[in-house]
Formats: sequence, C-alpha cells, structure tokens
Amino acid sequence: MDFSHFTLPFEDPVLKFLVVLIIILFAPLLLNKIKVPHLLGLIIAGAAVGPFGFNILTRDASIVVTGTTGLLYIMFLAGLEIDLAEFKKNKWKSLGFGAFTFLFPFAFGILAGHYILGFNWLTTFLFSSLFSSHTLISYPIVSKLGITRNAAVTSTVGGTMITDVLALLVLAIVVGMTTGEVNSAFWTRMSVGIVAFALIVLFGFPIVGRWFFKKVDDRISQYIFVLVMIYLASLLAELAGVEAIIGAFLAGLALNGLIPRSSSLMNRIDFVGNAIFIPFFLISVGMLIDVKVFFNDLETLKVAAVMISVSIGGKYLAAKATARAFKFTKAESGIIFGLSSASAAATLAAVLVGYNIIIGETDAGEPIRLLNESILNGSILLILVSCTVSSFVTQKNAQAILETDNENTMAATDSHNERLLLALNYSATVEPITNLSLLLKSKNNTKDLFAINVIDDETDESLEKNAVKLLEESSKIGASADVEITPLKRFDSDVQRGISNAIKEHKISDLILAVDADKGFSTSLVYNLYNGYLRNTSVNTLVYHAVQPIATVRRYMVVFPDNAHLEAGFFHSLLKIWNISRSTGAKIEFFGEDKTIKVLERIQKKVNIDAAFYVFSNWAEMPKVFKKMKDDDAFVLFMARRGMVSYLPQMQNVPAYLNTHFSSRNYLLVFPSRNAKEEYGKLSRDISNADDFMEIGNIVGKIFK
Repeated sequence: MDFSHFTLPFEDPVLKFLVVLIIILFAPLLLNKIKVPHLLGLIIAGAAVGPFGFNILTRDASIVVTGTTGLLYIMFLAGLEIDLAEFKKNKWKSLGFGAFTFLFPFAFGILAGHYILGFNWLTTFLFSSLFSSHTLISYPIVSKLGITRNAAVTSTVGGTMITDVLALLVLAIVVGMTTGEVNSAFWTRMSVGIVAFALIVLFGFPIVGRWFFKKVDDRISQYIFVLVMIYLASLLAELAGVEAIIGAFLAGLALNGLIPRSSSLMNRIDFVGNAIFIPFFLISVGMLIDVKVFFNDLETLKVAAVMISVSIGGKYLAAKATARAFKFTKAESGIIFGLSSASAAATLAAVLVGYNIIIGETDAGEPIRLLNESILNGSILLILVSCTVSSFVTQKNAQAILETDNENTMAATDSHNERLLLALNYSATVEPITNLSLLLKSKNNTKDLFAINVIDDETDESLEKNAVKLLEESSKIGASADVEITPLKRFDSDVQRGISNAIKEHKISDLILAVDADKGFSTSLVYNLYNGYLRNTSVNTLVYHAVQPIATVRRYMVVFPDNAHLEAGFFHSLLKIWNISRSTGAKIEFFGEDKTIKVLERIQKKVNIDAAFYVFSNWAEMPKVFKKMKDDDAFVLFMARRGMVSYLPQMQNVPAYLNTHFSSRNYLLVFPSRNAKEEYGKLSRDISNADDFMEIGNIVGKIFK
C-alpha cells in the first residue's frame, strides 16, 4: 500500500477534496451545538487545517480559485435576491449608509494612522481605506432565514457597493500617486472605464440574458450561463479598475428580473453556492490566519489592536447613525452592523497591494513598504475578529427580526387556505403552467399545490401513460424549486366534472387552466370554461396562455372592468398577480376605473412593487391600451362570471378576440371567485370607504404578507 498520499500537507487532489467536504459537512454541525454560527465554524476549520495550523492542506491555486468563486457568489446572490422595488424605495437609505460606513471608519483611520501609529500621509490614507470596505461574509445567514428583503438588509447591501467602490478608489489614487500616475489621463481612464463597465453590465446583460432564456430551456446550460455572467462581469470590473466583487454584485442586479425567486434555476444557484462555493471561500479565509505571529511581535499586536478598534468601532457608529437617521429598529441596527463589520477580501487585497509597493530602502538596504509587515499581520487578526463579530451579531439580530416578522404575520396569515390546482392536458403547457403556479403561490406555501389529469376513457392505456408523464413532469419542476406538487390521476367520463370533484375533495382555492400556444382557445375549451369551470364560484379561476418563459416578461398590463374591486374574490386574485411582480421584478401597469385605481394606489403605499396606475373605464377602447404593448410585454385581464357586479356582456367575446390578435403574446385571464369568504367582500367595501392611510394599511396588511 502506498502511504505517500498521507504525508502532510496532502497533495493528492482526491484526498484534498475529501478533507474539504468533510469540513463543510461536520464543522457547522459540531459548532452549531455550542451556538457558534456555521460561517465562523468554517473559518476556524480553515485555520486549523491550513498552512499555519496543522498544515493538512495548502492554500494552493485550487483553493484560491474555488474560494474566489465563493466570494463572487456571495455578492452575486446579494444582487440577485434583492427586491428591486424595495431597493429603489430605499435608495437614499443605501446612499446614507454607504456614506456613513465609509466616512466614520475612514476618519478614525486617519486619526489612528497618523497620530497614534505615526504613518506618513500616503500610508495613512491607504491604511484608513482598509476599514471603510467590508465583505458581506454573513449574508448567507440572512439569506437562509429569508429576511433579505428587509429594508435594513437592502440598505446595507446597497451601501456595501458604495463604500467598497469608494475604498477601492482611494486605493487606486494612492497607488497612482506613489507611482506618479495621477494626472488627467488617469482620471479620464478610470471614470470612462467604470461608466462603460456599469452600462455594459446593467443594460447589456439583461438583453443577453432575456434572449438566452427564451432560446435555451436546458436547465444545466442555464446554470452555466449564470456562472459565465458572474465571471464576465467580474472580469469587466477588473478591467475598469474596480474590484471583481462589484462586477458580481451588478451581475446579480442585472439578472434579478430574469431569475424568479421561486424558480428551479434560483434553487440551483442557491443550492450549489451554499453547498460548495461559499464554504470553500470561508475555509480559504481561515487558511490565511496565523495566530503565532501575534506572539512574536509586540508592534503587530499594537497595530492589530488599533485596526480592530477602528474597524469595529467605525462600523458600529455608522450602523447606529444609519439607524437613527432612517428610524430603523434596534434589531435592524444590529443587522446593519453585523453585515458590515466583517473585513475580509477587499481589505486583504488592499493590504497586499500596499505591502508589495516599495517606496524606498533603509540604511541597511531593507525595503520600505507602503504598508509594512505589522499591518499585513494585523489585517489577518482583523479578519478573524471581525468575521467572528459579524457572524454572532448577524445571527442574533437576524433571529430577532425573523421572530418579529413571524409575530406580525401570525394573525396576518391569509385565513383563506391557499390550495392551487393545475389542470394538465397538453405536454407543451406543463412547464409554463407549473412555473406560473410557483410564482403565483404565497412564499410559505410549499405543499398545497396539486396537478390533475382526468382520463375519460379507461380502455385507452395510452391516456393513462400520458397522464403519468404529465404529472411526473410537473412534480419534477416543483421539486427542483423545493415545492411539493401532489399528482392527481383521475378517471371520469367527463373531464370538467372530474376537475370539479377534485376541487371539492381537496378544498381548492385556485384553479389554473392552460391555453395551448399553438391552438389558442378551442371551441371545447371555451364551452367547458363558461358552462363548466366558471360555474364553480368557490374558486379563483385563471386561464394562462404562454409563448415565452414567464421570467423573460418585462411588463404586465393589468386591465380591470368597472367595479372589479367590489367583487368578493378581488383581493385574493389581486394577490396572485402581485406575487408575479414580486417574484420576477416585472413592472405592472394597472388600468381601471377611478375608484379601483384609488384603492390600488392606497394599497401600493403599504406593499411596495414597481407599479403604475392609469384610469380606464371603457372596454371598447381596450385596443388603445394594447397598442402600448412592446416586445416581451404581457397582459392580465380581470374577467367576471355572469351575475357578478363587474360582469360585461362583451366578456363572452374575449376568447375569440385573443385568438385573433394575441396568439403571439403571453396573457392571463383571471375570474375572481364569487362567494369567497365574507371577509374578502367586507375587505373591498372597507377599503373603498377608508380615507386614512393607516386604516387602509391595517385592512390590507394581512392579505399582502
């Protein structure tokens, strides 16, 4: 037996990867038992097995490359998971926090560097910039707990981009001044490069991404495409003179609207990142830590103490100032501090740049570095302490925010039990209708989805095989997004009756039907719709026509008939449409009579989405509305059953009209339930009569959670 594989440090790639996987598996499990955050556990484990610990693994190119991907992944996920509507709403908070979290540590760094440690001014400015930047190393904690859309988290993520850019700008200027390159050409080159890079990523990437997702439906190819976009944006950032993490974050923003939160692609991105890439990054950070240097040099301990005090103290005061300025709660102030207190990648990169710049020599011929060895070693201790503080503080305050949210939503949960039923008939419609259901559903509903296929001829075995195939395909799509879709194979002499019985048996709240993109509304579908499905007034009925992936739709035009807001099921139906926008980031334009629009505008103040409102009350002029549609636009048409207050006779002609004019468009017809629970009818009347903003917020708050 060859035991050479087991000499330290391990060189065999299989053995090295096995050790890393064992760490990823067991370090969080063991340390969580003593209440140590799993992120910190991976960093400690990296220090233990690294070259300065037991020297089990070297921090070679394979660790660095995979770890770099993990860092880029964290920033990409931060941009991808951010609620763009909330981000726009909180842009001033992000700017404010970005200013505070840059200026406080930077100012303290200048005082400490020049007046306490005695550095020259160039070294002092570069030294100060180390504390302004930070790494969102604890972002996976808030992501795992599902509070990424909290205003404090959104503001912190946005502010991170601002302060990192400013800190790296200081680095570039100081390095340029050291080498004598700061002139008009330097400023022109940097400004043009940054602007060009931002324009390419923010405007070019969505165009390329929308085209790719429309043309390619292979799930593996889609994931690889995402990785290509991350690295391409990171490379463009470096070419523009800023750090790669800025490119990864902007790539996340650019693809934000193309990757729905409840999609299988998003689930894949999140899973692979948190299972492999991000743990590799944390382990690689741990491998940098050399505790022994702090016992060999008192100067290093002094510098490290100053660096830790300035960094942690500056970030703490910045978080408090942000919370005070924008009225964040104590827990939100804590989450801001927790997320922004970790110094890792950007700090280390700046230190290494300064360490490698030699500005002179001593009398003994030794090099004088812009940042000396004490700062280099002090930065390692800063990384260890700041990551520890960041992990504990973020974990504690994230739990507090989550508990508060749960208390607020306990009584606010939609009492109308949401149970969705997908009627599957054609193979081509299975994926579109299943993806639609994943976006329509409430965030916490992961089990109450059903897919049905009714077999109306028991003697035809091919029908049963086809039913199994359709139901399995839908269930697989749901499973890839961590959603359980229960298959219902049913035998009945009448398809419509079989679905109606399933609605009663499983207490379905929403029925989703599909229109074949090639056939459109067939005569049989129209007949079954108006003479069958719509007679069941207890369910919200949606009819979906898809010619392109739902994630590639830029804008939805939602048209209401008069008095739509007075229907008993209006708000339940509206919530489904609202969910599409919140999940995809698509803009919504609402068209309806004045009273309906006023109700929606009041609700929008409580529930933030990217929406516009237009008064429209004449269905005969609907073609004028549709003329405003552009490529990648879709529309939602609120309909009504006979006898309902918003019913119009011309609604009977809608299917034929759609077949003639909109065979190449995505559209959704919504028929609100007629006898929804009384609270919905009361809700509509209460909101219609409410004038006070807080009153409307209290009425609607429990529905839009």
